[in-house]
Amino acid sequence: MRDDNCIFCKLASGEIPANTIYEDERFRVILDAAPASKGHALILPKEHFADLYEIDTELAGEAMKLAKKLAIHMTKQLGCDGFNLVQNNREVAGQTVFHFHLHLIPRYQNMKNDDILMWNHETFTDDEMKEICDRIKEGLH
Repeated sequence: MRDDNCIFCKLASGEIPANTIYEDERFRVILDAAPASKGHALILPKEHFADLYEIDTELAGEAMKLAKKLAIHMTKQLGCDGFNLVQNNREVAGQTVFHFHLHLIPRYQNMKNDDILMWNHETFTDDEMKEICDRIKEGLH
């Protein structure tokens, strides 16, 4: 399935040229056009799924296996010091293109964007933590 109005569908299919670093029958991996660091790449499924809620479970697992393979390879090739994998779902979580994609972000000591994934921590009481935990576990198998 493909969405003809989706820019990432067009990138994944090769309709729009991109700096492709990897491709197989299910995925195309391209360098991000607005990178957070040297080597920042996107894993794009060739099929259209809006987000993690929609993507086939098996394909989501394949995306993570591919992310591991590429992170190891890119660490060797680029000499980065660490790696972030980022996957946003829905607008409130920072998703701006509604086609499932996984960011591969190499991290370097002393890089200028050292706050790429920083957030303010929240505090909950022990009772609140227990209630949150119980609510999440309910019906989970």
